[in-house]
Amino acid sequence: MCSDFMVCSGRFRRDLGTRQVGKKDTVDALLQFGGFPEPFLAQSVRTHRRWGRERLDRFFREDVRDLEAVRDLSSLELLADLLATRVASPLSLNALREDLDVSHRAVSHWIDVLERLYFIARIPPYVSARVRALRKKSKTYLWDWSAVVDQGPRFENLVARHLLKMCHVLQDREGLDVDLTYVRDRTGKELDFLVTVGRKPWFAVEAKVSDTQIDPAILYFRDRLKIPFVYQAVLGGTRDFVERGVRCLPAADLLAALV
Repeated sequence: MCSDFMVCSGRFRRDLGTRQVGKKDTVDALLQFGGFPEPFLAQSVRTHRRWGRERLDRFFREDVRDLEAVRDLSSLELLADLLATRVASPLSLNALREDLDVSHRAVSHWIDVLERLYFIARIPPYVSARVRALRKKSKTYLWDWSAVVDQGPRFENLVARHLLKMCHVLQDREGLDVDLTYVRDRTGKELDFLVTVGRKPWFAVEAKVSDTQIDPAILYFRDRLKIPFVYQAVLGGTRDFVERGVRCLPAADLLAALV
């Protein structure tokens, strides 16, 4: 594992230094229209709206109906709407249960259904004795991040999907035990993403819309967890610099280097 870890670590760092810089307008288009081919290639607000409505209708009326035993489709649709508003936050099943006025078992089952049918992806917390981290609450992201209204969570969702794609490629192609997690302690300090190999920290990413000032939480978790490489990806950034051992760079450059 150690040898493979070092090979992949060197490849990722090299790509960041040599690969052609990703175009910011491409990232902006991905952020607005999502990653599905039809709306992204059309880059039309009207096409995107129509495609989104048709996708949801087919998903709930055909995919869920044909593949899963769900009786209360209206509540499942309401759950999907609620999840879009809670992207990038630790997910409380109990809060969802209260909002939907259903059992905990029903909410848990519906979340599993949405994940199995590739509507959402869950990222678990990283657990370590070195920090008093949350242990149970995962963060949930949508496959179609364009359905997230607020720009900050939408951008974090976009980064999450790219990191998950990278992890899946390394799992399938290289056979590595690579996972995507996040870190949040009981005082509220949070690190958006931590990629691990063999459950050991490899590199971390903090997603920011415009802030190029290094987040103190990054430094805190880097030192506590001994994270080898740490990046702060900035959506509206143009500078690429290193400060206190953290590389801050435009999001387009980081995303272009992942796979």
